[in-house]
Amino acid sequence: MAVIRPRSTVRAWQPSVPGIAEVFHARFTEHAYPAHVHDTWALMILDGGRVDFALDGERHGFGVSDAVILLPPGVAHDGRTVTEAGFRKRVLYLDTSVLPERLTGAAVDTPLLADPALRERVHGLHLALAERDPDPLEAQSRLAFVRERLHRRLAGRAVAGAGAGAAAAVVAVRLRELLDARVAEGITLEEASAELGHLHPTHLIRSFRATYGLPPHAYLTARRVALARRLLLAGVRPAEAAVAAGFYDQAHLTRHFGRHVGISPARFARSGRL
Repeated sequence: MAVIRPRSTVRAWQPSVPGIAEVFHARFTEHAYPAHVHDTWALMILDGGRVDFALDGERHGFGVSDAVILLPPGVAHDGRTVTEAGFRKRVLYLDTSVLPERLTGAAVDTPLLADPALRERVHGLHLALAERDPDPLEAQSRLAFVRERLHRRLAGRAVAGAGAGAAAAVVAVRLRELLDARVAEGITLEEASAELGHLHPTHLIRSFRATYGLPPHAYLTARRVALARRLLLAGVRPAEAAVAAGFYDQAHLTRHFGRHVGISPARFARSGRL
């Protein structure tokens, strides 16, 4: 009896997040990559199966685990399935604004990074990027923590922490003022960093979370929902309220509104007229 193997599938897209050239999700049942190079870093996690690859002439085997694969730009590598079931992978192609090329040697020496915290951060970033309308600030925040962890592993030193509690609170208050002033249009981490004296993005996020109990992107989403509530109660149509409050469209507003308020924007707007 013939064995029916699952069909190979691929999903790839370019997110509007600086530093991420491409997101690539794939399931391969029978596939072998020829030796090739990328002009970006390839950061990969496996969700199923095993893969075998050679990097700079040295072979490595990799299965589902708490590790990640990091392949540097400009270094030849290949890849192939190992088992009949194939493998499922998720890959982020990162440009050199995320990781400088000077870290290539360290990545060639240790392309397999056994780091549960790093894998969890990469997984969380993939989830954020896979949203129908991804929140740019959330994705940038998650990428900043992935970058920080990779730098720690490859450069062998920690990025400076958030400092004293009082100093962190001052930073958090200033960042909150920026977010409050730009609820609808939003702000990127790079813009916030420049406004606040070029502080490191993870320093900003940690300071804000320590002070207010949630990350900046979650705070901004809540402020946008609150603004949408006021607009809806003032008689603004849901589609118009969504855009005015900083959401992509009505569907984007509806998803977050349901989480925060428990009903759809349209039902909420009608509730005041009952």
